[in-house]
This record gives sequence, C-alpha cells and structure tokens, in this order.
Amino acid sequence: MIPDEKMLEYIRSAEKETQQLIRDLCALPAPSNHEERRAAFCRDWFLKNGFENVSVDGALNVLARVNVTKDNDITVVMAHTDTVFPDTEALPFSEDEVFMYSPGVTDDTANLAVMMISARFFRENFPGGPEGFLFVANAGEEGLGNLKGCRRIMSDFGGRVRRFITIDGLEPRRVVARAVGSRRYRVTVRTEGGHSFANFGRRNAIHVLAALISMLYTAKVPVNGDSRTTYNVGTISGGTSVNTIAQNAEMLYEYRSDDETCLEKMRVFFEQTLAAFRASGVAVEAETIGERPCSGKIDEKRFDAFKEKIYASVRKVSQAEPLPGVSSTDANIPLSMGIPAVCISACRGAGAHTREEKLEKASLPDGCRLLLDILFRLTEN
Repeated sequence: MIPDEKMLEYIRSAEKETQQLIRDLCALPAPSNHEERRAAFCRDWFLKNGFENVSVDGALNVLARVNVTKDNDITVVMAHTDTVFPDTEALPFSEDEVFMYSPGVTDDTANLAVMMISARFFRENFPGGPEGFLFVANAGEEGLGNLKGCRRIMSDFGGRVRRFITIDGLEPRRVVARAVGSRRYRVTVRTEGGHSFANFGRRNAIHVLAALISMLYTAKVPVNGDSRTTYNVGTISGGTSVNTIAQNAEMLYEYRSDDETCLEKMRVFFEQTLAAFRASGVAVEAETIGERPCSGKIDEKRFDAFKEKIYASVRKVSQAEPLPGVSSTDANIPLSMGIPAVCISACRGAGAHTREEKLEKASLPDGCRLLLDILFRLTEN
C-alpha cells in the first residue's frame, strides 16, 4: 500500500485542480448519446497527463489503460460523462465558498473528475503486478443511453474483467452491490380523431391513453423475499389543438425491480393490459426503449472478498460503517454477467436529476482518498 502521507499530499496538491476540472467539464453539455465534447476533453486530458494508450471507442467511451496488455485480467473503473439533461448549450454554473451549483455537477461530473485525478496518481505509483486497470470515462449511463457505454466495454473486455467499479451518486458511505433491473417503453395510442364539435363522440387518443395509464396504475407490485418493485409514467404528449379530437398520444413508461422474477410478472401485466385495450379496437403500440438487467449468479466467496476491500476503505476514510444499497447503475451489466461489481460515490451533494443540483466542495479530497485507497488495496492480491 502506498504510504498515506504521500497519497494525502497528492490529494491536497490536486484539490484546486480537481475543482477546476469540474468547472471545465460542467461547461461541456453531454446529454446521453451526445457526449462527443466531453469525450474529446477527457481523451486530451489523459494524454496530457502521461497516459500513453488512450482511445475513444464507437460508443464514445474514453479508455485510459494502466498495465493493460492484450490478454491479462483487468479491473474496470468507470465514471460516466453523460448527464440526464437534454441541453446542448452550456448549462448554468455558479459557486460559493461551500458549494458548486450546476445541473449534473454531482451526477456524474464530480465523480468523473475525481476518477481522472485519482487515475493519474495511480498510474504514476502503480506497484506492478499481472493485473491491468482500465479507467473509462463512459457514455450512455443515463436514461435512454441504456448503459450503452458499459455494454460496449463488457462486450470488448468481458472475458477478462475480474472486478468492476463504477463511481456514481453522492453518498460516499453507500456501496451498491445489487442491481435494479428495468424495462422501458414508448407507448403510442392512435384513434381516428376529428373536429371537436363536428365529430364529437369519436375516441380521443389522450382520453384512451389516460384510461390506459389508470389501468396500469392498478398493478399490485409483485414481491419475492425482500425484493422491491416500482413503476412510473415519466412523460405524456399528444394532440394537435384545443379544438381537435386527438389522433395520437404517447407516454414513456417503465417498471423496475431488483428481482428478475418480479420484472417478468410486471411484463406479463403490462402486455395483458395493452392486449385488453387492443381487443376493444384501440390501436396501441409499445416500443422497447430501454432494458437493464438484474444481478445474476456470482461466486459469493469471490464477491465477498471484493466487497470487504471496498468496505475497509469506506471505514478508513469515513470513520463509519458502509451503507449497502441497491440501484440501477453501470454495475448492472457486469453483475448480470456474474462479475463482482460495485457502485461507490466520491462526492457529497444534493438535488441529483434536478436543475438545483449542488456539490459540496469539501467532499472531494475524501472522494479521491477513498478511490485511491480502494485501488491500491486491489493491487494487494
């Protein structure tokens, strides 16, 4: 293990640089599936900071390698570049002595910056060994990105990935080691429509969609042991004008669960509900727009050993017990493949997925310390 004094001195010396890196990244909009500007920035940053084998793949992942050969086992460490916000212009940014304020500043910009700063120190002080470490500024974690970046990494390197860490969220004590799976749909209702006065009585697509939503919300969520299952209609749209009987209406709908059998029961209820409306003569279409898997079967002894290293670092840095969690993150993909994977956080803040999002600046040094402590523990095999 690298002496704490050396690590802490680096973290102190890099604190202002970490904050500036967050400012620079926040200035680059990165909605899911449009992360090009952040990908270019991260690629250039890694190259300027001594990483020799840096690349950008077809999913817009930026890959920075430490001791990665053509065929050795690797640990993947990633933080995502995309934000949940659709803006293609620079998002607003402000700060005071305590906080930085910007949509996406914690999810996942601050975590990404901490990963990059930590990766540099790790590369410069890598103790050697057979295992490689692949640092990834990955695309497509949020919403309709559908984990495309992580899927690409696991497709390209899956057989070699020994362990996986994604850095996301804003509670450094929380360790997510169980995946929440989900299914997401765009549901469209079509009717004949017409003039609101002359054709009064014809079916209105908005009214039909409202009835469909009401029926979906009668679902009794399935339970399997300590599982949790949820559902949600996130957006609705449709119609033409106030004096037009709507011909089209659509919604985005999802259900989630940390148990695969519960997901399947929700799928059956969803499809049966749509079938009932179709049987009444309504045109209903459902397009799958996202699918995230639950955890698969993982060697418990191997997984426990990995988690204990994570927990030991959390205890050391936070001086408190870790908080086990379940969530939907990039870790879903390796977990579904039976690969030990966790999601940790390297910052504190509030308001994730809102335009009032804020980052606590003072949390960043401990975030760097946590990640570096974990990385060096993993080299002690």
